[in-house]
Amino acid sequence: MEGFQATPDDGGIAKRLWVKFKNESLCALYTPFIVCLASGTLDSKSFLHCISQDVYFLQAFAQAYELAEDFADDDEDKEAIRDLRKRVLRKLKDQDDLVREWGFELPNNSTCDSATVRYTDFLLATAAGKVEGEKFTGKIVTPFEKTRLAAYALSVIAPCMRLYSFLSKEIKSVLVPEENNNIYERWIDCLCSESFEAYASRIEDLLDKLSVCLTGEELDVVERLYHQAMKLELEFISAQPITQSTVTPISQVQEPAGCNLTMFCDFDMTCSAVDSSALLADVAIIAAAKSDLDDCETLYPRVSAADLRATWSNLSSKYIEEYEQCIESIIPSEAVGRFDYEGLCKALEQLSDFERSANDMVVRSGVLRGLSQEDIKRAGERLIFQNGCKNIFQEILGTENLHADVHVLSYCWSGDLIRSAFSSGVLPVLNVHSNELPYEGSVTTGDMIKKMESPMDKLQAFNDILKSRESNSKHTTVYVGGSVGDLLCLLNADVGIVIGLSAGLRRLGEQFGISFVPLFSGLVTKQRELAEGGLKGMSGILYTVSSWSEIHAFILGL
Repeated sequence: MEGFQATPDDGGIAKRLWVKFKNESLCALYTPFIVCLASGTLDSKSFLHCISQDVYFLQAFAQAYELAEDFADDDEDKEAIRDLRKRVLRKLKDQDDLVREWGFELPNNSTCDSATVRYTDFLLATAAGKVEGEKFTGKIVTPFEKTRLAAYALSVIAPCMRLYSFLSKEIKSVLVPEENNNIYERWIDCLCSESFEAYASRIEDLLDKLSVCLTGEELDVVERLYHQAMKLELEFISAQPITQSTVTPISQVQEPAGCNLTMFCDFDMTCSAVDSSALLADVAIIAAAKSDLDDCETLYPRVSAADLRATWSNLSSKYIEEYEQCIESIIPSEAVGRFDYEGLCKALEQLSDFERSANDMVVRSGVLRGLSQEDIKRAGERLIFQNGCKNIFQEILGTENLHADVHVLSYCWSGDLIRSAFSSGVLPVLNVHSNELPYEGSVTTGDMIKKMESPMDKLQAFNDILKSRESNSKHTTVYVGGSVGDLLCLLNADVGIVIGLSAGLRRLGEQFGISFVPLFSGLVTKQRELAEGGLKGMSGILYTVSSWSEIHAFILGL
């Protein structure tokens, strides 16, 4: 594979690697340790246990810097690495005083956790030249070999520092300034400080400089080391012992019987990376193009590919235009000032009428006639999913003590398309609730079996599924969606998660008093409520995420 190649505008390798793996770093926000820390409810013993591990990290950093300094060929680089090592040694010396400044006292004795050992061993092995796939014969003497090893060592340290800088700033952003009741705020401020940011940036700048002369293959090694170091640091955070009850991850067993989860999600642009109607249009047009070249008889009158393409285009344009007009018509001219569920339901009834009319228009056009069932299934098998979507369903259904059901609620015209998409690979077939295309033989008739056309249809299916659950056990419901049609289900779930929040959805929701809160911030609030004696209802509040990685961390952990 071609190595990491710089482009004029993408910055150095340290920045590019951080951006590439940032979704993974986001997952750390949903660990019990970070959520409890941000809420100010973390047990002080858990905090001090984590801080006690700093000495082992700092000792490893000091050794790694010493080796990197020996390897660096340039005097300026040697001096820069020497300064980094001096900072670490000063912090080692002043560690007890710093902890006392934060208002705590470190335990007299501590042991090195296994998660700490995995990271520090990896760092020291890398700094000593023991890098998988790299061969150094005899004594490392050439300037090129030395520079390479110095870069490798820094590629293991850089993600650790950047991760802590990132996490502390995210935590700082959810603190309530006027309350000032988080006992860990001084430690958080230390990691948010200009001096810590400057330290993290110096490491990254030096990594960038040392990496300039590396080949593509060697830059691949830098990336691999950086990623592995990031994963080991995330494992360290996830492994921190927590003695208190927490709101995340959902799969964390609170009772011997385990956790009961019913998960719902939309399909188009929530699970899939493409709209299913556009995919079915492609299937129809390709079939028509083949038919143009084929003299055999068909069940239905032939339509040329060009005419079919024009019809699909007109239908699509008309739908988009009238949909936007409908949304504009149901948005109140002024925000209601409070959460108005009944008003929202009335508004969405109008949208429901529009959606049904739009489906009728598609059926009358005949564009869904003559599609091969095999072609539809094949298109589903090749469908591209949003990153991480399929993986989370596979893990949810395979997690021990997580008694889970997953239901897909979709306006998609073809249930076969969805089922084939999810059944490809190792993912089991999920519960799919959508419209269906009827067949004559193995070819669609052009009609539609209409089961899921509106927000009200989705809500009805949602409620019917919940009624069928066992009533003698506690269930948690999570709904993941991203369209206006999902709003009612999102609001009725225990946790409604909006992925890829669109401006239109936000505008409509806010006019009816819905609040859109980042998932991490919402969980911190819930953790405070849990510590105060019980969770409060959060009617009218929906959570927002940028990726399925965050949902994975919230439900399943790292």
